[in-house]
Amino acid sequence: MRFLLVAVALLLAGCGSGATASAPSYNAADVMFLQMLIPQNQQGIEIVRLVRDRGSLPADLKVLAAAIESTQQTEIDDMKNWLRDWHQPEAMDMNPQAHAGHGGMQMTAPDLVGTLKTAPEAEFGRKFLDVLTGQQQGAVELAQTENGTSGGVNAQARDLARRVIESRSAEVKQLLNFKL
Repeated sequence: MRFLLVAVALLLAGCGSGATASAPSYNAADVMFLQMLIPQNQQGIEIVRLVRDRGSLPADLKVLAAAIESTQQTEIDDMKNWLRDWHQPEAMDMNPQAHAGHGGMQMTAPDLVGTLKTAPEAEFGRKFLDVLTGQQQGAVELAQTENGTSGGVNAQARDLARRVIESRSAEVKQLLNFKL
């Protein structure tokens, strides 16, 4: 009889009418991270595409640029899908103060990209390495905010941030090894 009372008490305890809050699948930090990384990646693609028409660059650098383009485009597609699934806009609030929690906008200055586009062949390689290295380091800094203590909660976004940190850090090391 005592066993039956304990069993009934346990069953009743589990049938409470109060709803328990489940962990959110994403938070504002996840949304902000994705909204900031999309244009970061778009700019990275713009930069690496400049290598295509430059014949004087090493083949290894062109292969790395193509791999960066492919990876970042896949990431953009994934991020846009996640934001769509969450019913969140792809574009972010363009107020710079809105992004202070993520270290502000980590984009390469548009004038640097413009200078790179018009750089003479003799200067292009070195400028390309400098601009792309800075751009990739900006992505690492942005991803570190997602996985920080006040960052996101979405497992996919946090995993993306981890992959960005690992891949961009490795790419920066590769870029620094090129002697142009």
